[in-house]
Amino acid sequence: MTNLLEYREKFCKWELSGVGLPDPEGQLFWRNAELVPMVETVNMTKHGTSVQRVLVPVIRKKVIVRKRKKVIRLSHSITERPAVTTSRSRTLERPQTQEPDCPPLGLESLKVSDSQFEASSSQSYGLGPHRGRLNIQSGLEDGDLYDGAWCAEEQDVEPWFQVDAKKPVRFSGVITQGRNSIWRYDWVTSYKVQFSNDSRSWWGSRNLSTGMDAVFPANSDPETPVLNLLPEPQVARFIRLLPQTWLQGGASCLRAEILACPVRDPNDLYPEAYAPGSSDPLDFRHHNYKDMRKLMQQVNEQCPNITRIYNIGKSYQGLKLYVMEMSDKPGEHELGEPEVRYVAGMHGNEALGRELLLLLMQFLCHEYLRGDPRVTRLLTETRIHLLPSMNPDGYEIAYRKGSELAGWAEGRWTHQGIDLNHNFADLNTPLWDAEDDGLVPHTVPNHHLPLPAYYTLPNATVAPETRAVIQWMKRIPFVLSANLHGGELVVSYPFDMTRTPWAARELTPTADDAVFRWLSTVYAGSNRAMQDPDRRPCHNQDFSLHGNIINGADWHTVPGSMNDFSYLHTNCFEITVELSCDKFPHENELSQEWENNKDALLNYLEQVRMGISGVVRDKDTEAGIADAVISVEGINHDVTTARDGDYWRLLTPGDYSVTASAEGYHSVTRDCRVTFEEGPVHCNFLLTKTPKQRLRELLAAKAKLPPDLRRRLERLRGKKD
Repeated sequence: MTNLLEYREKFCKWELSGVGLPDPEGQLFWRNAELVPMVETVNMTKHGTSVQRVLVPVIRKKVIVRKRKKVIRLSHSITERPAVTTSRSRTLERPQTQEPDCPPLGLESLKVSDSQFEASSSQSYGLGPHRGRLNIQSGLEDGDLYDGAWCAEEQDVEPWFQVDAKKPVRFSGVITQGRNSIWRYDWVTSYKVQFSNDSRSWWGSRNLSTGMDAVFPANSDPETPVLNLLPEPQVARFIRLLPQTWLQGGASCLRAEILACPVRDPNDLYPEAYAPGSSDPLDFRHHNYKDMRKLMQQVNEQCPNITRIYNIGKSYQGLKLYVMEMSDKPGEHELGEPEVRYVAGMHGNEALGRELLLLLMQFLCHEYLRGDPRVTRLLTETRIHLLPSMNPDGYEIAYRKGSELAGWAEGRWTHQGIDLNHNFADLNTPLWDAEDDGLVPHTVPNHHLPLPAYYTLPNATVAPETRAVIQWMKRIPFVLSANLHGGELVVSYPFDMTRTPWAARELTPTADDAVFRWLSTVYAGSNRAMQDPDRRPCHNQDFSLHGNIINGADWHTVPGSMNDFSYLHTNCFEITVELSCDKFPHENELSQEWENNKDALLNYLEQVRMGISGVVRDKDTEAGIADAVISVEGINHDVTTARDGDYWRLLTPGDYSVTASAEGYHSVTRDCRVTFEEGPVHCNFLLTKTPKQRLRELLAAKAKLPPDLRRRLERLRGKKD
């Protein structure tokens, strides 16, 4: 660096500037035809935001001829580059602490439509400006219609990316990411910001101390969101980002979110936009662990007769996994009353499910006190369990980052780095191996498969959160469940794991495919966002083409999922609901998200009444028989009775031949018809003990044998002699 220092002393004056692109020797870099030496950067982080402050020399720009660029709109119209008033640039020196003061405009959540984006150029339609949304995910192949950013053409020497807010707003900040791709690395390292009210006349964001155009430091990797607050908020309709430098060897690519507050229109020039939301008197905000516990306690105090709080274990860092039980007799399993659960927060950064369950418990309490007949019936006939946070350690990490800065993956895993949705025992493989060998169901059962030996070892890689949920599943005879996730808008159903080894995706239905498709359709068909005909796909697949439902394995294989484990190890039928394109929506979007999902959450709970239910009893004593097997002809998957002999078997409408069997009893078969009428069809069974079982019980009790059994025993002994 000696020559570089000499060069600086002779020819350069030092200024604050952004990072540029190194030359092949790694000594100098070009930025807008300026020759600037590479220097060491100082990185500071706050809320996941990388702050770069560097000293670089600035020399007089060379005169160059720029090519005329195409303006890219989704309507494919062409316009000239607008006239822009510019001044000398100086990199903005950001404060170490930055907190967003305005909510997101809605690039990530899709509130901003594709038609509101525009750019100077694009490499392809799949890299068009409409793909420049924060956290958008690309497909597996580059070059398709679903790439992971906006990318300007390589020959575009003055690229820009523009968003039309449709009406004047107060712009206060910008969040950027690089390109999401498994094949390329592309990100912008610095940019300027400009504003306009008519898309023709523009002014720039200025450094308040110097009056020069501010150059904002951007990204140093593709995924970490970087927040820059404007030196001074600007009221305008249009905002434009002008990349100044980007990664060496890469392209000018970015994903963004714009922070903007609404402003009052004194002249009523713009029509009043519809303000979505909810009229329900609920707490629409994000809750950390302490706030969540406090809210659950408040609900319990408000509705003590229908609620109970309990915990099923602790996270790796010792946070309790709290559950809210809601029923007319909390803490008690009533004979014939089905048990249902909702689980959220398996991935800690997927925060919407957590808040929806907190809203649901508030809503059920409030409506029960109001005497709402639907809620009253639901709580009278069903025992509901709500687990808002299965991964509280991960959530706390994402919560501290904030809704817009947690990125796509931070907080997803547990503190141990375990993905809980891959952490349950793989019971699919032993079942399918046994089926291939013709051992199911006579030698190997098609239900309640035992845990593999390796999974029970003390050193097995099983998270404490996973162990807690498994024990919870064993204690309570759950019939129905949904696992709430985020990042897409689709409902997926088992199996989640492909049957063909190493297949990335493959249609792999269960024996109860009709039931799972019904359940998935009920939720998807009641979800407002999923049913919006004008919505665009979240990332790289359009699930609306198939009713917003998909077989999990046909989407992507997930070995060790909770859905598959629940189906194969317990009686419970469980689906996954991907609630929103945005994993961690801003608080101002929670009200609308609640309205999007409220009816779906209630409708899904009511599906536990679909099918048949009843009690299997001993004919002589009328006592319930635990662990009796309920088999349905033509469906290679059985369920078992609970401790008191009651059972629930989810089935779609139709006629079924149902058999109840238990060890030591004669099996009984009867026909059961499931109709479209609401409520399960009652199919009760009375089983008679076999003579051998009666004899075994009498001998164990040392009782006097009845004459018929004594004569039969003597005949058996005579044959042996």
